[in-house]
Amino acid sequence: MHHRATPILLAIAGVLVGLYVVEPYVRAYVLSASAPRAVEPRGTLAEFEQTSIALFESVSPSVVQVVALGEQANPFSLSEGSNELRAQGTGTGFVWDAAGNVVTNAHVVGKARRVAIRTATGSFVAAEVVGLAPNYDIAVVRVTGRAAIPAPIPIGSSADLKAGQWVFAVGNPFGLDQTLTTGVISALKRRLPTAAGREISGVIQTDAAINPGNSGGPLLDSAGRVIGVNTAIISPSGTSAGIGFAIPIDVVNRVVPELIGKGRVPTPGIGIIVGSEELAARAGVEGVIIIRTTPNSPAERAGLRGVDMATGVLGDVIVAVNDRAARRLADLTEILEGLKLPTTVSLTVQRGSQRRTVSVEVVDIGN
Repeated sequence: MHHRATPILLAIAGVLVGLYVVEPYVRAYVLSASAPRAVEPRGTLAEFEQTSIALFESVSPSVVQVVALGEQANPFSLSEGSNELRAQGTGTGFVWDAAGNVVTNAHVVGKARRVAIRTATGSFVAAEVVGLAPNYDIAVVRVTGRAAIPAPIPIGSSADLKAGQWVFAVGNPFGLDQTLTTGVISALKRRLPTAAGREISGVIQTDAAINPGNSGGPLLDSAGRVIGVNTAIISPSGTSAGIGFAIPIDVVNRVVPELIGKGRVPTPGIGIIVGSEELAARAGVEGVIIIRTTPNSPAERAGLRGVDMATGVLGDVIVAVNDRAARRLADLTEILEGLKLPTTVSLTVQRGSQRRTVSVEVVDIGN
């Protein structure tokens, strides 16, 4: 009995081994999808996805690429892959009004007097530089000719922003047009030096990816309103490292009408050269140290005194403007830039142990 069962068991084992060996081939033949697979319905998009999509579809037609042109450049000969386009400085802008004024960064335009605008449809239109405000890194250019102008993007306010709010940046990083990135407001009231040697106060910091080419593009809140103009990043590599900055829209909304109407923005001042914050810290004072007054300036006429260069003794230190504390130059600049010229301010100054109030005229020192 035992000898008769052995061949049967061996046969069964052989069959099983054979099935094991050929099973992958049979499965591949029988179960392989030989026709396109059925699409699985995904259901409703998440609320935050719907918000992002609606926002992008609404604002992207009004976000453009700005190309600074040389004297010989022909904007209508430019194309996506042209060497001429690659050679020019490029950035982003957005439509400000129905007249075709476009807001961008001053450093995008540079010294060019002519620019080309590439719209969301991919076409290039000529534009002219209306005005530059290097102190704020803001420029306005205007579409010329009869090109169709997309609708302006609604603006919000930067006065009531909160760290942690979701924000959206639309721009042309590395020339890749119509790019949307998202993030949050990382911090508020940052100070950002400009190429003009001044500081922009109240700057918005965000972790939304901002790269070269995003400059001049809009930073938006979740309602699709512009709350800032993207302007700079901090990155050793030159690419996004999660620290980007935007000029607050309340500053932009004050500067742009001046550029449209006059081509420039007044630079409010009283005619003083001030010491650095490092100097104030070494001197143990909290305020704006006057190094010297400029000749025939309002400060000189008001009797303000700078540092005695022979002895190193401090003169006047500005500690308040119109009863608002001025602990550093950025405070003084912010207060003065919020004034409508011409006007007069009340300075509280410290000279030695004496504190007094001085009335000083504020003028446009940029003339």
